[in-house]
Amino acid sequence: MPTNPSPDPRLSMWAWIARDLRLYRKRRGLSGDSVARLLNVGRSAISRLENNQEHLSPEQAEILDEAWNTGGHFSLLVWYAAKGHDPDWFRQHVEIERQASIIKIWELAWVPGLLQIEDYARASLATSGARNVEEQVDVRMKRQALLAKEPPPILWVLIWEAVLEVPVGGPQVMARQLRHLLDVSESPNINIRVVPKMAGPHLGLDGAFKLMTVPSGEVAYVEAPGPLPQADQAFVPGGRLVVGAAEVRTYAIRYDHIGQEGLPPKESRELIIRQMEAMQ
Repeated sequence: MPTNPSPDPRLSMWAWIARDLRLYRKRRGLSGDSVARLLNVGRSAISRLENNQEHLSPEQAEILDEAWNTGGHFSLLVWYAAKGHDPDWFRQHVEIERQASIIKIWELAWVPGLLQIEDYARASLATSGARNVEEQVDVRMKRQALLAKEPPPILWVLIWEAVLEVPVGGPQVMARQLRHLLDVSESPNINIRVVPKMAGPHLGLDGAFKLMTVPSGEVAYVEAPGPLPQADQAFVPGGRLVVGAAEVRTYAIRYDHIGQEGLPPKESRELIIRQMEAMQ
């Protein structure tokens, strides 16, 4: 096991869980290998859990509580941690995104970051209150490199029609952004569909989210407003990482329901073209 010091439990509930996982393991005289076998994961996963680089899932917490007779200690901590905001979630989500073979996105406010052009990203980040906007734009553009890797991930995107109508950065920037959506939609691994406003009320109006398929399974990331940065603070995107299999399934079902309201790809492209022409 690594000799890195345990995370400071005062930083977040997840840091507390990581600290306690190592503490409980060592008190029982167990190796990382034995805990890895218990949780049916690789040995390196235990190191990441104990260093707060990954988060314990509800299912893993339940296994530990039963095997170590903790009285539900880890399950309760994970439950409370999942209810709060953790600024580390976005960083972890980006790493999972980079490893994903399939990415499914539902967006109702912005063009997804993976499909933004620089000027659109700059305008959206400035609106969100980000400090050092140019640095944040560079980070967002570098995230898009995953679309060029071999093999590229499958990217399915559902976008609320209103996203196409808001002239983020001005009409000219928005027209170029819409042209970019048309261009990338021609890639065989990228599917973009628009959910029209005429669909009326539907499950997607509750909020944007993302589903990512990685070797260990499926993970969801739910977008939410983060705290506004103070003058001396960096911008931290809001959101919540969902790793519990049962809760992730609810988002997969939700995505399918939203998809039923979406236009087919051809009609979606035609709608994007009409909106692009209106911006010019």
